[in-house]
Amino acid sequence: MASSQCCEHPPTLNPASGQGCVVDDLGGLKAYTVGPPACKTAILLLSDVFGYEAPNLRKLADKVAAAGFFVVVPDFFRGDPYVPDKKPLDIWLASHGTDKGFEDAKLVIEALKNKGVSTVGAAGFCWGAKVVADLAKYDYIKAAVMLHPSFVTVDDIKLVKCHLAILGAEIDKMSPPELLKQFEEILSLKSEVNSYVKIFPGVVHGWTVRYDTGDETAVKKAEESHQDMLEWFAKHLN
Repeated sequence: MASSQCCEHPPTLNPASGQGCVVDDLGGLKAYTVGPPACKTAILLLSDVFGYEAPNLRKLADKVAAAGFFVVVPDFFRGDPYVPDKKPLDIWLASHGTDKGFEDAKLVIEALKNKGVSTVGAAGFCWGAKVVADLAKYDYIKAAVMLHPSFVTVDDIKLVKCHLAILGAEIDKMSPPELLKQFEEILSLKSEVNSYVKIFPGVVHGWTVRYDTGDETAVKKAEESHQDMLEWFAKHLN
C-alpha cells in the first residue's frame, strides 16, 4: 500500500525540541517559531503526518532561521498527529485532511501579514506538500518547495502560480519519479514561474525529515535536500 510509506520511520516527538519557541495562537493554531521576529520574510514548514513536534523538522526550521528567515511550523493537527498502531492512516486522514490544512494555512499567513511580514514562502513534506500545492495556486506565497510530496496530482501542478522546486525520492510510491517527471514537463511550459525538479537517487519517501541521526549517509542526503531548499528560497524570496 503506497500510503504505508507515509508512516515508515516515525519520529520520536519532543515538544521541547528546537532553539525556537511555541506560540499559542498564530492564525488560530499553535506554532513553533524561530528566527528574527522583525524579519519581513517568513517561511512556513508544513509537516508530514507526524506533526510539528518532530525533532528533525524543528532542527531544519532552526537551520532555515539561521539563514535569515522567520520560520513558522504550525500544528495543523491540533495536538493529534498520526500515531502508528493507534488507528489506520485513512481513518486519521478523514479528520485531518489537507483541505482543512489549506484553510488553516491561509489564516496563519494572514496573521503573519498582520504582524508586518511582506513575503511568504512555504515548504511541505509529504502531507504538507499537498497543502503547499493548494497555496501555490493563488498569491498566498511567492515561492514553494515540495519534499517527497503525497497526494499531489498533475492537475494541481497545472494550476501552480508561484516559483516551485520539487525534491523527490527515487524510491517513492506516493510520488514516483515517473510522476515527478510529468510535473517537470508541465512546469517547464510555465514561462511565468521558475521551477526545479530533482530526484535523489537511493533514498526513500520521507528521507528529508525522517532520517536516522546516527546514520551518516542518511544525514548527508537529508542535508543535501535542505541546502537545495535553502538556496531556492534565498533565490526567490530575497
